[in-house]
Amino acid sequence: MKQPVAILGASGYTGGELARILANHPHVEVVYASSERFAGKPWNAIYPHLGRAGSLILSAMDADAAADAAQIVFCALPHKTSMSVVPRLLERGCTVIDLSADFRLKSAATYEEWYETPHIAPQLLAEAVYGLPELYREQIRGQKLIACPGCYPTSVIVPLYPLVKAGAIEAEGIIADCKSGVSGAGRSPSQGVMLSELNEGFKAYKVGKHRHTAEMEQALSEAAGRELTVRFTPHLLPQSRGILSTCYVKPIGEGDAEAARELLRQAYADEPFVDILPAGVNPATSDVRGANGVRISVDMDHRTGWMLVISVIDNLVKGSSGQATQNLNLAMGWEETTGLETVALFP
Repeated sequence: MKQPVAILGASGYTGGELARILANHPHVEVVYASSERFAGKPWNAIYPHLGRAGSLILSAMDADAAADAAQIVFCALPHKTSMSVVPRLLERGCTVIDLSADFRLKSAATYEEWYETPHIAPQLLAEAVYGLPELYREQIRGQKLIACPGCYPTSVIVPLYPLVKAGAIEAEGIIADCKSGVSGAGRSPSQGVMLSELNEGFKAYKVGKHRHTAEMEQALSEAAGRELTVRFTPHLLPQSRGILSTCYVKPIGEGDAEAARELLRQAYADEPFVDILPAGVNPATSDVRGANGVRISVDMDHRTGWMLVISVIDNLVKGSSGQATQNLNLAMGWEETTGLETVALFP
């Protein structure tokens, strides 16, 4: 018998991607889906690609109605909204997989600094587990509140965490130069993501103040055993999906690219979704389109002494809904790859 699942915020890109992934999951069935904009309409009227898998009628958001329908709830809600709903879901005994930023940071003060709003459920921050399975798998198992990482942090933390923890690179001076497809900006219309504004263009945005910086620093500081800062600049690509992150780091001692590759191979040897590429091969966002993978390369710029660690993910899959499904599987004790075996789409 399939487990009933609810999705709050089902009409955004992450909600739609969850529906696509969970439609092929053998252990769950989405029985409740909410949307403030499209309540009363069938899901597949908003996302025709869902076909018969999306015939469910969308409802106005109601935490108690969601909990009545399902004990597994995905919150694909905007930041600042999720923290007003999650406490009630937990009171009702639900397993909550939150895709917003509201429970990713352990410090309420840090959250309030970056998100410019008081955190109304700070008592849950210590309870929430950061949902990056490659690093926190055992903590995620059986957990009731899982905070899924942001897309940019996933693309930076996965390749750098083992290198920082092993002392293979300098913890200070990390530069994360990241590019994302426009779906990362969400589905709400705005001038900056119109085709005529974005097409044939390329730009940096939120320079020096992107909120995902705090997540990167939290995880990498843990790896380093002390506070560190990350120089992070995001850029907007004229494409729908994908993140490519080029991280510039300084190796310590006699470290070189092959040593770093070997360290990453050992760290992720048993990981089903992480690939460490051989020397001379660099990843492209098309390598992971529609799949839950992370592909990583390491190169050495011998002229300057800097190492380049490059990673790619699909921001809507490993950067969001696929990783949320990975967390679902761990929380419920299912095989971690269930529902996520899809290979990338190409071309």
